[in-house]
Amino acid sequence: MTPRTALTIAGSDSGGGAGIQADLRTFFACGVHGLVSLTAVTVQNSLGVQGFTEIPAEVVTAQIKAVATDMGVGAAKTGMLATAEIIRAVAKTLDEVHIGQSTAVPFVVDPVAASMTGHALLREEALDAIRTELFPRATLVTPNLDEVRLLTGISVTDTASQRSAAEALLEFGSAWVLVKGGHMQDAGDCVDLLSDGREVIELSGPRYDTENTHGGGDTLASAITASLAKGADVPTAVADGKRFIERCVAESYPLGKGVGPVSPFWRLKD
Repeated sequence: MTPRTALTIAGSDSGGGAGIQADLRTFFACGVHGLVSLTAVTVQNSLGVQGFTEIPAEVVTAQIKAVATDMGVGAAKTGMLATAEIIRAVAKTLDEVHIGQSTAVPFVVDPVAASMTGHALLREEALDAIRTELFPRATLVTPNLDEVRLLTGISVTDTASQRSAAEALLEFGSAWVLVKGGHMQDAGDCVDLLSDGREVIELSGPRYDTENTHGGGDTLASAITASLAKGADVPTAVADGKRFIERCVAESYPLGKGVGPVSPFWRLKD
């Protein structure tokens, strides 16, 4: 039987812990066939990003069209999109191949806009393109707290500000928003808040004592995308993704001299 397909539109991580590498191994572990549109080649390791080369926008969009028109896409996600030009080109192409909120194909936006240390990775024009071009097309957006701050100006420190951030993000036009609470270090549990403006769902999970969390955001978004590709609704898919990333963080491993990756290898043991 041919498995469902999921498309990642993202950059490559030479260290193998994040980016399309994390997306593809998550798709595999979750039982979907991964498709790729590469947006950038990064030079990075466990210590951080040392540089990157963006892929021309026309090549990014050609990859999307090639797989969408031949193999079909069950659900799609974005990761690192590098520039405003690429973001605008991707948005236009998604409309052409009928992927996004107004279609039958779910679209998850993981707005990769901040480094592990919270520093901005995108210029303001690219952040604005995420707000105006991607969010209105998104079924779900999955920012971490640093990205929430860059996108909305809201610093999330507690449940009240997390809800305020969700409301502000929904104004940009996505159907759902997941405000991830992993960076709220003072909280005992890791609480992610999912909202569509009417329903608010808090998903609580354990906070593990590990520094090896590289690729965690990519892995969560990919697991959610895989579940959507298999036909789950958004709350179910997010709950599936939450369970998956919890195990991946619990079994993360040290690699290199810096931050090691989260691990989907537990699926092999199970």
